[in-house]
Amino acid sequence: MSRIASLLRRRRLDAELDEELHAHIEMATEENICRGMTQREARTAALREFGGVDQVREIYRMRRGLPWLEQLWRDLHFGARQLIRAPGFALTAVGTLALGLGANTAVFSLINGLLLKPLPVPHAEALTVVRSFRSDSSNFSFFFSEPMFRAVAKRRDVFDPVAAFARTTLQVRNGPGTVEIPAALVSGTFFSMLETTPLKGRVLISADDRAGAPGVYDAVISEGFWRSWFNADPNVVGRTLTIANQSFTVAGVMPKSFIGADPVQRPQIFLSIQAEPVVDAPYSSLKSGYRTFWLNILARRKAGITLEQANASLAAASNAVLEEATPDAEIVKDYRTNHFRLAAEPGSNGFTYLRLAFRKPLTVVMALCGGVLLLACLNLTSLLLAKAAAREGEFATRLALGASRRRLVQQLLMESLMIAVLGTMAGLAAAPIVSRGLAVLLLGGQRNVVLDTAPDFQVFGFAVLLTVVAAVLIGLLPALRATGGELNQQMKCGGRNLGRDRHRLLPQLLMSVEVALALVMVVGAGLLAASLTRLYRTGLGFDPKGLVNLDLAMGKQPLEGDALLRWYQQYAEALAHHPGVKNLTYVGMTPISGGLEIKSLRTPYSSGDREIYANDVGPAYFATLRIPLQAGREFRWEDSVASGNKVILNETAAKTLFPGRNAIGQTIPDGENKDEVIGVVADAHYLSVSGTPPPTAYTAMTQSSQKKGSYTMMVRLANENQAAALGDAARKLMMRMAPEVPEPVMTTMTEQIDDSISSERMMALLSVFFAACALLVTAIGLYGTLAYATARRTSEIGVRMALGAQRRQVVALVFGENAWVAIVGGAAGLGVALIAPRALESTLYSTSVRDPWVMAGSVVALTLVASAASLLPALRAASVEPMEALRTE
Repeated sequence: MSRIASLLRRRRLDAELDEELHAHIEMATEENICRGMTQREARTAALREFGGVDQVREIYRMRRGLPWLEQLWRDLHFGARQLIRAPGFALTAVGTLALGLGANTAVFSLINGLLLKPLPVPHAEALTVVRSFRSDSSNFSFFFSEPMFRAVAKRRDVFDPVAAFARTTLQVRNGPGTVEIPAALVSGTFFSMLETTPLKGRVLISADDRAGAPGVYDAVISEGFWRSWFNADPNVVGRTLTIANQSFTVAGVMPKSFIGADPVQRPQIFLSIQAEPVVDAPYSSLKSGYRTFWLNILARRKAGITLEQANASLAAASNAVLEEATPDAEIVKDYRTNHFRLAAEPGSNGFTYLRLAFRKPLTVVMALCGGVLLLACLNLTSLLLAKAAAREGEFATRLALGASRRRLVQQLLMESLMIAVLGTMAGLAAAPIVSRGLAVLLLGGQRNVVLDTAPDFQVFGFAVLLTVVAAVLIGLLPALRATGGELNQQMKCGGRNLGRDRHRLLPQLLMSVEVALALVMVVGAGLLAASLTRLYRTGLGFDPKGLVNLDLAMGKQPLEGDALLRWYQQYAEALAHHPGVKNLTYVGMTPISGGLEIKSLRTPYSSGDREIYANDVGPAYFATLRIPLQAGREFRWEDSVASGNKVILNETAAKTLFPGRNAIGQTIPDGENKDEVIGVVADAHYLSVSGTPPPTAYTAMTQSSQKKGSYTMMVRLANENQAAALGDAARKLMMRMAPEVPEPVMTTMTEQIDDSISSERMMALLSVFFAACALLVTAIGLYGTLAYATARRTSEIGVRMALGAQRRQVVALVFGENAWVAIVGGAAGLGVALIAPRALESTLYSTSVRDPWVMAGSVVALTLVASAASLLPALRAASVEPMEALRTE
């Protein structure tokens, strides 16, 4: 404590020490005068007897305070002066590191929000996600049927409790209209599993999770919903909400910090899973029992139970759970044949399906960020090597005067740490904006998704770790190199060597590595960009330009059957007269939406059952999408059930079901019915932009067995700029014709295509951005290193020019140094680029990892950047006046 206190009153203690030293020497002087010495002799003898005053002062300071802290402060002060003396270098260094550190921190914030950040609930580390495995497929591996959840919940040897949840959207009455609210259906153990108490009222409990229980129609709402819908009414408990035309009672309000079990969803309402048949009517996953997989399972491990123990317990109980949940012996046999088993995964950050979709793209982006940071560190290492070489004389003098090598290395590392800290601060300032932009780019048009990228302790810890690593990477090698030479030679040359500099090889080697790494990044970016371009140029089989989708949710209104079909026809006829509308139709599942129904169909010519994708469409569907009609006709509103089932096949389906025959007029057995083929159309992509169009059978929406089918209206506009006006007209028309139905959700087909390839688009755009950053950093490194090296060779260049060297020869000499660096680095990078991009092979579409055009373009781009960065120092060297250069010696 005394040492710490002395740091706060250092000046006063120094003054007291000087006073005491002065008094001591004066007393000794007086004693010597009394012995017969003159004043001068007496003072000289007193000083000689006392010893070095400065040494005593330093020893006293070290013993009274914290010398390492004072050294650290002096080193920071000295490092700051060095940076201020070279503002150009300081800004370049800080800016370069800010680019690398900021990009890494921003992407880590995204990864942290999606993959790492724990749920804001007590003891989140004990949460576990239950997953299933089958050897034949990984589909729905995180989803379970309701009976399977009940069977898992009975295994209380390692879990207590086990809960289930499912994301949904509720239609909630809001005055005269209806709005859609993000929500969650949860089991009665959900809130106790998350150990969160309500802000008001109560939560759902196990008693509410039984068919017919009074609590089935109780709702727990979020704090935000309470404030926006009920104006923070303190008596909100007991008030009612009309959800899907059913009255629900508000049972409780959750605190603001509670977000549920999905980190990217923000449910506003929580209902019991027993209410699912009401809110999802006319469909019901609950009534489908073991056939429908729709629930995620999250459990809390008992105290002392490890994840490995939970895994072993689930694996042992897998067959028992399967038999208890599935009464169909054939399905049980199939599951066992494919080695069905349950497993446990860490669940501290809940579960979201987005992790499965974006884990790989985020890994690729993080690797790109790491490459940019490594480039920045290599760049600054080269610059600091050149800068330190110019200070060799200074370091040699300080070593000769008694400074230790450790002390000099520490001082140089502090200078590097200051650069790293300033770069991190600049990067952290920009990281939140960048991470939010990345989240928008990543999530695209996904509705009701919120990704929390706000920095927390993990993000700051990551930034601190990067700062230390960057400081060591950029500072250690130059510090050791600058202080490890022979003193006499360094003092003689004073940082300027004639002929070949012994320090020139290491910076050139580092720059070659930097060039190689930059080329690998540019090649990777070129491959991803080429893949994305080819995705966009893929023939979709339909024309997406000008297409607008209006999603209609008609499941909760009173009309059904023929009456609902007449409503659809009237709604279409009313919108058909809107300015700019060229065609319109209806469809069950829009193209590039990722899903279609699969049917197993056969004909006498198909050689057994064939899997055919099916989709309900309305009249004028193919004309609206501009899918060529090869033969036959389209559907009409007159194609009713009474007129006999009709079907239209795409070319692939026609060849699959009727190989070598004319499909028009043929019939396809479909259950108890027979569908007559009335048309054949060209193939069109449905599941995704990539791949090949699947065999597809189009059925008429006018002949659908669904009583309350919800369809999407597809409208072709003369100009996409008219989409906003169309959306406004569609909403007003809906309020007039069906006020109890939510407003139509409008998207353009172009947006839907972009969203379907959002991960590929993000990787391509960011890889191009980071490749451009890599080229910029490499150019700065080449320019800076060559500029420093050229400045140190001023006298050599002057001698050459005095002896007759021409300016073009000097330009060629200096330019050639970076040329060799670029050639060696480019050759090494090209060799790595032929191997490394194999990691991207699974993400590329119609693009070879050895695409010659991408390779050639990358080499040309890097050559141009290296040439531009090398030309200016070379021209500056050629402008040296021989006499001025010789005077520098």
